[in-house]
Amino acid sequence: MATDTQAIEQVATGAPPNAIEHYIEFRNVYKSYDHPVLTDVSFYVDPGQTLAIIGRSGVGKSVTLSHMMGFQRPNSGRVIVAYTDITNLPEAELRAIRRKVTMVFQSGALFDSLTVGENILFSLELREDYNEQNREDVVDGLLGMVDLGHVKNLYPSDLSTGYKRAVAIARALAAQPECILYDEPTTMVDPIMSDDLGNLMLRLKRQLGLTAVVVTHDLDLMRKVADSVMFLYQGEAIYFGPTSELEKCQHPHVKQFLAMDRVEIAGPIEE
Repeated sequence: MATDTQAIEQVATGAPPNAIEHYIEFRNVYKSYDHPVLTDVSFYVDPGQTLAIIGRSGVGKSVTLSHMMGFQRPNSGRVIVAYTDITNLPEAELRAIRRKVTMVFQSGALFDSLTVGENILFSLELREDYNEQNREDVVDGLLGMVDLGHVKNLYPSDLSTGYKRAVAIARALAAQPECILYDEPTTMVDPIMSDDLGNLMLRLKRQLGLTAVVVTHDLDLMRKVADSVMFLYQGEAIYFGPTSELEKCQHPHVKQFLAMDRVEIAGPIEE
C-alpha cells in the first residue's frame, strides 16, 4: 500500500483513483484572508468512516467543509476528495465531485415555496438516471428513510428546525451520494431531536456505508457518530485521531472544551 506522501504524489501526477489511500485528505493546507484561517492542516477520512471536526466558533471548521466542496481553494497544500485531487480542479469537473459528495447546510437550504416532497423531487430530477415514472415512490422511500413520511405535503415554514435538517438529509440522499458533509446538524434543536438526528446519521452510515464529515459543537453527537476527531484551535489541528482517544489529549484547550456538555449554542432552542 502506498504511503500518504506517495498517494498525494500519485494524484498530482495523474495516477488512477485506486492509487489514493483515503477518501478525503487534507495535506498541509493553508488558507488566509486578511489573517490565517487554516494553518498547515492535515487529516484524512477513510471510506465508510465519519470524522467530526470540533472546536470553538471561528476556528476554521466551516471553511474546511467549504474546501471539501471546492467552494474555496487553499493558498497552499492539497485537498483530496472522492479519491481526486480537487485543489485546482476546474468548476466543470468539480460538479462531478459534488454528485458524489453533498452537503447538508446548517440552515437546511430548503426552498420555502416548495413542499417537502417537491424539495426532494427537485434534487431527484438532477440525477442522470432520473426515472419520472417511479418518482413518487422514490420520494416516499427517502422520507421513510428519515421517518418523515407524514410531512411530505407540508412546507418548510411548517417544520421545526430539527425536521428541516432531517428533510435536508433526505434531499441530500436523493442524489445517491458516497459522502455527506454535515454543518452543525444539531445546533438550535432540543436534546431529543438532537439524539434523533444522531441516530439517523448513524443508521445511514451503517445501512448505506456513507462516508461523512460532521462539524459540530455537540459532544454527545461526536461520541455517537464519529470514528475520528479533528480539533481545530486558531486554525491549527491540535488533535487528530480516534474519538476514543480524545479524552486522553492533554492540550489545555481540548481539556477545557471537553469539560463542557454543550458549547456556544446560539439562539433559542426549538422543539
